[in-house]
Amino acid sequence: MSLTLGHFLSLGALLFAISVIGIYLNRKNLIVLLMAIELMLLAVNMNFVAFSHYLGDLHGQVFVFFIMTVAAAEAAIGLAILVQLFRARTSISADELTTLKG
Repeated sequence: MSLTLGHFLSLGALLFAISVIGIYLNRKNLIVLLMAIELMLLAVNMNFVAFSHYLGDLHGQVFVFFIMTVAAAEAAIGLAILVQLFRARTSISADELTTLKG
C-alpha cells in the first residue's frame, strides 16, 4: 500500500484542526498559543510539500523554506518577548497583559 496525496492532505488537515482547537480552547497561556501557531504553519508546509511532490514541481518545496524561515524568526522573537514579559511581570498569562494596550 502506497501513500497517496489524500493521506498527506488528511494528515495536514488534522494537524491544522488540532492547532485551531488549541488556539480556540487555550487563550490564557501564551507559550501554548505560539506552539499552536507553529503547528498550523507546519500543517500548511506539509500540504505545500505534498502538492509539490504530486505535481512534480519544486516551487512548493522552495516556498516551504521561506515559510520555515519566517516561522523560525517568529518563534525566536515571540519567545524573546515572552521572556522579557516574564521578567517584568513574573507571569505570561494572556489575561494579565491588558496593561499593554495602547
